[in-house]
Amino acid sequence: MIYKKFAFFIIILLSLVSSAQTIDLTNTADSLLIKSKPQIQFRAKQLIVPVALITYGIIGIGNDQLESFNNQIKEEVKENIDKKVSIDDFSQYLPLASVYGLSAIGIKGKNNFRDKTIIVATSYLIMGIALNSLKRTFKVERPDGSAFNSFPSGHTATAFMGAELVYQEYKDVSIWYGISGYLVATGTGAFRLYNNRHWLTDVVAGAGIGILSAKAAYWLYPSIKRLLDSKKQTNKKTAFIPYYDGKRVGFGLVSTF
Repeated sequence: MIYKKFAFFIIILLSLVSSAQTIDLTNTADSLLIKSKPQIQFRAKQLIVPVALITYGIIGIGNDQLESFNNQIKEEVKENIDKKVSIDDFSQYLPLASVYGLSAIGIKGKNNFRDKTIIVATSYLIMGIALNSLKRTFKVERPDGSAFNSFPSGHTATAFMGAELVYQEYKDVSIWYGISGYLVATGTGAFRLYNNRHWLTDVVAGAGIGILSAKAAYWLYPSIKRLLDSKKQTNKKTAFIPYYDGKRVGFGLVSTF
């Protein structure tokens, strides 16, 4: 029975994510033809899936029916699973590692190393702020009773953030890179349930936060890039000049504006 519910969860989550990818695919042809606009632009419809996932998780905290479903999964995990599997501690990082790994083996993505790194850092910052804020606000107890920071799932958020980054970077090469990332991310969420570390609502909300964090990083990057480039173009010059006055050795700082 527990395996059927896991399968059901995976099918539903993948269906939601696939809907998001279909929305983005409406612009893929244009992106293939217009290479001068490599960054994705904000469109309200791109919010539908991640916001729906996050909303489901938040509503589930105070909803009797969804909490009952959470408890059913917890009880079946306790009854049917004897040994925990720690693969989710590693699989959460696989999609993100693929962002760089695919480039390392010669598959060219949308952005160069520097740009990708800035986008990844921005995604992590957004995700970290969202996760910590929600964990401290709701203080949901974990299914195993180990802590009161269950909602939302950080492992799942990290995995789905990486999956969305892979999708955005390599969808013009092959959509299957993104789909593979989402499969790994969904498996990570399933293992968080399997190991009795999270409720279903935690995992679903974590997926939404991860996707939205990555999308937001791409939306913000053009502004960040302009800011960084403007700093490079300033005329400020700084130099360290050594000196010796017969008694002391030191360095002087000279700056021009």
